[in-house]
Amino acid sequence: MAQSALLNASILKKVAMALSGIFLITFLALHVSLNFISIISENVFNEASHFMGYNPLIQYVMQPVLAIGVIFHFVMGFVLTAQNTAARPIAYAKYNGAANASWSSRNMIISGLVILAFLGLHFYDFWFPEVNYKYIAGATPDATRYYGELVHKFHDPIRTGLYCVSFVLLGFHLWHGFGSSLQSMGMHNKYSRFLSKVGYGFAVVVPALFVIIALFHHFNN
Repeated sequence: MAQSALLNASILKKVAMALSGIFLITFLALHVSLNFISIISENVFNEASHFMGYNPLIQYVMQPVLAIGVIFHFVMGFVLTAQNTAARPIAYAKYNGAANASWSSRNMIISGLVILAFLGLHFYDFWFPEVNYKYIAGATPDATRYYGELVHKFHDPIRTGLYCVSFVLLGFHLWHGFGSSLQSMGMHNKYSRFLSKVGYGFAVVVPALFVIIALFHHFNN
């Protein structure tokens, strides 16, 4: 009975992890779409960013929900990793990880930690200055400032390189994470193969677009 309860709890944790991951994927799609506009039109990017930055629904509802989702996803990832490690306390005499699983699946915790560090840098570059501008300094809203602030952050080649490396590891994280999410939710049907292909495409296209945006603004500074 106790073993069955532990198994059910583990399954619920994996499902919750999967749902939070899919929720964050929707945010990534929105985020890369907005940032890609900066390559196409400075004015449209400023207008869209200003709308996002001052819309009460986005600022006071969606943004806190997003923050909770990020924290939950990472905490649950560490919990499941510790749980899996504890389930196999004795290391195998010989284990060839590459023969049994892909690099991305064996190093999800590493890519996750890099992404977490990247989020810290991203908050330092954009979120903290935004909070200071709007709520501490109390500056007058300026709908033309966003493009210049974005381009300025990619002037430094080291910072641009860190962003690009983080985006590549994000791709590896998404590559395994999407398939794992489908498996955790028991989606084994006629649509699972199609959804897997969509997930793998997302894991390649979205990080690649982020890299393109960073490099574009760096070399056009």
